[in-house]
Amino acid sequence: MSTTRASPTSPARVLVTGGSGFIGSNLVAGLQASGHEVLNLDIVAPRNPALASSWQRVDLRDARALHEAIARFEPSVVHHLGARTDLDGATVGDYEANTAGVRNLVASLADVPSVERVLFASSRLVCRIGYAPTSDTDYCPTTPYGASKVEGERIVRAACADARYTWAIVRPTSIWGPWFDVPYRIFFDAVARGRYVHPRGLAVPKSFGFVGNSVHALRTLAQAEPERIAGRMFYLADYPAIEVGEMASCIAAEAAAAPVRQVPMALLQGLATIGDAAKALGWREPPLTRFRLANLITPMLHDLEPLRAVVGDLPYTMPDGVRATVGWMREHRGLRGGDAG
Repeated sequence: MSTTRASPTSPARVLVTGGSGFIGSNLVAGLQASGHEVLNLDIVAPRNPALASSWQRVDLRDARALHEAIARFEPSVVHHLGARTDLDGATVGDYEANTAGVRNLVASLADVPSVERVLFASSRLVCRIGYAPTSDTDYCPTTPYGASKVEGERIVRAACADARYTWAIVRPTSIWGPWFDVPYRIFFDAVARGRYVHPRGLAVPKSFGFVGNSVHALRTLAQAEPERIAGRMFYLADYPAIEVGEMASCIAAEAAAAPVRQVPMALLQGLATIGDAAKALGWREPPLTRFRLANLITPMLHDLEPLRAVVGDLPYTMPDGVRATVGWMREHRGLRGGDAG
């Protein structure tokens, strides 16, 4: 295993798979702003058009194209964020990018001697919400997507056990911020329109994460001493946990929207049932379903002390992140809320 690392201030050649997506777009932008040479391998164009020059269209399932692109670029650091992330698949086989794609990546990295550090992104959904795993390899997925991420982690652990580079696994939790999309974009839009309602009298703590903090954490992990991260798993979220109702009120204030209303749980359960029926009839993303309601009201707390021990203090507070996100919504996609006119 490599014991070398790039200086935090020296430019590096950084490969980001899935750099066209939400977290990837923010990571690529941050790396480029710091002077790093970045290559984004993704099957789709960047959602941030300003990052098009660093993008190369590559499908993780195409082993040959992937290997050629990585060997040509000769990265020293790799952030593997590429994945199929929706919950629409019926079986694990529908998520080949998360399984065969990971297998293709680790095979390619084995042939590129320049690689010193690799961070593999998994997902909190390797365990159901509310489940407290007893170890990093204690899994409890409830969706084919989550099960595909379990398989991806197992591939990494088996294939990288004797790797010459330092590697770690990160599990993003519920990350939000500029360039996001469903489901958290729906949450921000609902609050900004005055349509979000919170269960009356219910405090719901969540290990959510602002993407600016997530990028900071990823970059810090990529520069940390090898012995502090090697072969470990880190949940990716903000600390301390936020309370959903408090965050909603912060969004409403920043968006100049109506104050968040609190309603009885029975009403929310009825709306969620209607949402399920609407989804069955073809509405792809109804505002509330029983799945979403369960996610909303179930506390979601992860052990973030391992991350804190390596990363230290995070640069953004929850209000900082809300301010940046609402500002981005106004500038890039139109804020659909109280001050939209």
